[in-house]
Amino acid sequence: MRVIMMMFDSVNRHMLGPYSSDPLVKAPNFVRLAQRTATFERSYVCSMPCMPARRDLHTGRPSFLHCGWGPLEPFDDSVPQMLSQQGIYTHLASDHYHYWEDGGSTYHGRYDSWEFFRGQEGDPFVGQVKDPVVPQNINGKGRRSDWVNRMHIKTEAQFPQTQTFAAGLKFLDMNHDQDRWFLQIECFDPHEPFVVPDRYQDMYPSDYDGPLFDWPGYRQVTESPNQVAEARRRYAALLTQCDTNLGRLLDAMDRHDMWKDTMLIVWTDHGFMLGEHGCWAKNWMPLYEEVSHTPFFVWDPRCPPSAGRRRAALVQPAIDLGPTLLDFFGMTPTRDMLGKSLAGAIAHDDDVRAAALFGYHGSRINVTDGRYKYLRDPLSQGCPAYTLSTNMMRGFKRAEQLAGATLAEPFAFTKNMPTLKIGGGHGEPRQEVQHLLFDLKADPHEQHPLDDPVIEKRMIDHMVRLMDEADAPPEQYQRMGLIH
Repeated sequence: MRVIMMMFDSVNRHMLGPYSSDPLVKAPNFVRLAQRTATFERSYVCSMPCMPARRDLHTGRPSFLHCGWGPLEPFDDSVPQMLSQQGIYTHLASDHYHYWEDGGSTYHGRYDSWEFFRGQEGDPFVGQVKDPVVPQNINGKGRRSDWVNRMHIKTEAQFPQTQTFAAGLKFLDMNHDQDRWFLQIECFDPHEPFVVPDRYQDMYPSDYDGPLFDWPGYRQVTESPNQVAEARRRYAALLTQCDTNLGRLLDAMDRHDMWKDTMLIVWTDHGFMLGEHGCWAKNWMPLYEEVSHTPFFVWDPRCPPSAGRRRAALVQPAIDLGPTLLDFFGMTPTRDMLGKSLAGAIAHDDDVRAAALFGYHGSRINVTDGRYKYLRDPLSQGCPAYTLSTNMMRGFKRAEQLAGATLAEPFAFTKNMPTLKIGGGHGEPRQEVQHLLFDLKADPHEQHPLDDPVIEKRMIDHMVRLMDEADAPPEQYQRMGLIH
């Protein structure tokens, strides 16, 4: 038994053929994928954004209630490492450069082997002293490495995405006749900036003649409709490139006759706002459906009738895939894992959970039951982090933060290890608080918030129960105005 997990970053569910009657993106291989897999209708994020989602993947539990972006902790269970310890060979091929920054530095070492391909976004991998030529409409500060990278990536074969897929396919060619392995092919694309070979942009003709616009900021939309359309066009072209490489993976599975004994998982950590709700990107706005509701496909060779079927079970791949992988290889999840094996949901659409909790550390806490979604705004700013790491995304926590750190009692999942409590309590009261409740069936685009105390109370009950299960810090209840 073998597993291939194909992971993308920032794929928009609503732009793909399997989820839309009028898809923006030309992606025939995603349609082909849906014909060979169970396609999940109600798949949601857990911890946001990139590295928090990957920590959830390793540990099978939400991390955002206790801390934000950071490495795996000494007390964390790592599913790839658990597989390796039981003789299942694990390999990671990725161009997701956050793995090699301070805040992601403990993940790749959990695999038996790994390959990394440089050049995405602002990955500083080219030692060029001379400043690059940057278009006048773009602030070059902070994006210098990106423009240096663009100067040195000239052919499609040099693109990090192309190299990542080539490495994954090489692994398959070398090992398709071997048993008991797990391959993780992970692409940073279609994450911004939307840089893509010309042949994919040519699939989306445009008469746009304005300034280069392939990297929206994390802010409100202030651009013209033509500029918004240009960003969406470039995103679509990049996602078509992802689709093309996905097709190469499906071809390899056909060529090596792997469908009979190899699980295939295709998913993304989150989506991306491309002007919806007047917003760009992620992180700063409420977790609308465009970001939180994700595409998710699984082929399980143990249940061939699931091919081409739709699944309505409420799932969270970030925390459910770890237990699913362990179950597939005949292993048992640890007691700290809160995710669930999806074997029953794949085969029979069995229920997985009544509600799903998700969010960013220190921001809103959100919950959905698949019909309603409740986004609860904090009553006050600030939230301490509980961690044994001093690493941030890039660099280290500030001296003044660490000077005020205190030792906290162990949580239920920290294996009797105390953690550092870094940061204050629940901070200053906010001037404006806006909780949001949506009926996703009647209002799938979340344009009309509900005012229904009965439904809100039911969603709050789900939220508190799930926070209790995760052993949330007391400050989380205080800042959210919840009774624990």
